[in-house]
Amino acid sequence: MTTTRFAPSPTGHIHVGNLRAALFNYLIARKAGGTFILRLDDTDQERSKQEYVDGIMRDLEWLGMHWDRVERQSLRLDRYAETADQLRASGHLYEVFETPTELDLKRKKQLNMGKPPVYDRTGLNLSDADKDKLRAEGRAGYWRFRLDHERIEWNDGILGDISIDAASVSDPVLIRADGQVLYTFASSVDDTDMGVTHVVRGADHVTNTATQIQIIRAIGGTPPSFAHHSLLTGAKGEELSKRIGALSLKDLRDAGIAPEALISLMARLGSGQPVGLSSLDELAAEFDLAHFGASPTKFDAEDLWPLTREYNQSLPFASVRDRIAELGVPTDQAERFWRVASQNITTLDDLNGWWRICHEGAEPLIDAEDSDFVAEAVKLLPPPPYSDTSWGEWTAQVKAATGRKGKGLFMPLRKAVTGQAHGPDMSELMPLLQVVRARG
Repeated sequence: MTTTRFAPSPTGHIHVGNLRAALFNYLIARKAGGTFILRLDDTDQERSKQEYVDGIMRDLEWLGMHWDRVERQSLRLDRYAETADQLRASGHLYEVFETPTELDLKRKKQLNMGKPPVYDRTGLNLSDADKDKLRAEGRAGYWRFRLDHERIEWNDGILGDISIDAASVSDPVLIRADGQVLYTFASSVDDTDMGVTHVVRGADHVTNTATQIQIIRAIGGTPPSFAHHSLLTGAKGEELSKRIGALSLKDLRDAGIAPEALISLMARLGSGQPVGLSSLDELAAEFDLAHFGASPTKFDAEDLWPLTREYNQSLPFASVRDRIAELGVPTDQAERFWRVASQNITTLDDLNGWWRICHEGAEPLIDAEDSDFVAEAVKLLPPPPYSDTSWGEWTAQVKAATGRKGKGLFMPLRKAVTGQAHGPDMSELMPLLQVVRARG
C-alpha cells in the first residue's frame, strides 16, 4: 500500500514551501487510495510548542487535507534509543567529541589545502581511554553515522537518476551531546517502521536523502521512493525564507485567501500545467510527479487573488447563508443580497462593505464638475424603500430634467448613491438600500 507522510517540526507556522511538500505527499496517497500520515517531528523539546501543533492541524483542516493518523516523534524516543544501540553494535554509530570551533578550524584547513570540507573521522580512532580522558576534561560526546564510502544512487521521482559519492559527504551527526535525536536519524527510523513508500520534499534535502538511504539500509529497512521538488522563489526570483510571515498559511487565511485557490495553485506551480480551480479529489486524480522539473519555481502571492475571486463568486447561496445572516441581512433579502453582491467581491469579507452600503448608506463620491448636477438629481429621488423599477424611473426623471444621458448621467448617480465607481447593477441594488446619504 502507498504510504506517504508530512513531517513538519512544530516550531512555527506552515509556510507555502512546507505546504508544497505536504500537498504533493497528500495527493500521491489519495491518488493511490493509500495512507497519509501527519508526523510531528517534535524531538526538539525546547522549540516545539503545542500551539504550533494546533496551528499545523488547523491549517491542514482549512485546506481539506485530512490525515489518516498522527504520529509524534517525542513518543518514540525509546525506539530511537533501541535502534541507536543496534547501529553501535554494527559499527555504524561512533562517538565523537570535537567542539564547533574545532570543526570549523578543520574545515578551513581542508579548504585551504584544496580538499573538500568533510569530517576526517578522528572519532573512529579514539580508544576507550581517550574517550574517558576527554569526558574528564568536561567534553560531551555525540554520535555520528559511519557512511560506507560508495556511490549512493537512486532514481528520483522528479530529478531523475541521482548518484552521490558518500566519501564527499561528512558522516552525519545523529544524536547530540544532550541526547537529542536529530531529524536525519529519527526520520529514517520512522519511515522504516511506518512503511513509508514515497517521500517528496525540497531539493535542499538531496544530500540528506543520500545519507538516509544508507541509514535505512543499515537498520534493515527498504528506502522509500524519493522525489525532490524545486525550491520556491519570490516573483522576481529572490529566495523565499520560511520566516516571511506573510507567506504563512495562517496569514494567507487571515487575509481572506480561499483554500481552494491555494491548493489549486500550489499543486500545479512548476508543472507547466494551466492553473485553474480544482478540488483536492480532482487534483489527486491528475497528479503526476513527471510534470515537475528541477528549475526554481516562482511563487507570487498575487496570483492567489484572481483564483480566490473566481472561487468565492461561484459559491451557491447555501454556502454563505449563515455568513450573510451574521451580517444582519434580513432573511427575506439575504438571497437577493448574495446575488447582487457576489459578483463584486474578492474575499467574503468584502460582503461587509456592501451590506454597510445597503444598511447604513455610503459616503457620496461626487466630482466637483458634477456637484450641481447631483444636487439637482437627488431632489428627484424619493426616500426608501425602493423597487426593481426605482433606478430606471429615477434616472429617466433626471435625464428629462437635466438633459444628461449615457455615462454622464449614470456614473455620477452611481457614485453619489454607492460611493463606488463600479459595482452591481443598480436596478438590482436599489431595492436593498435602506439609506441613501446623498439625499441629505
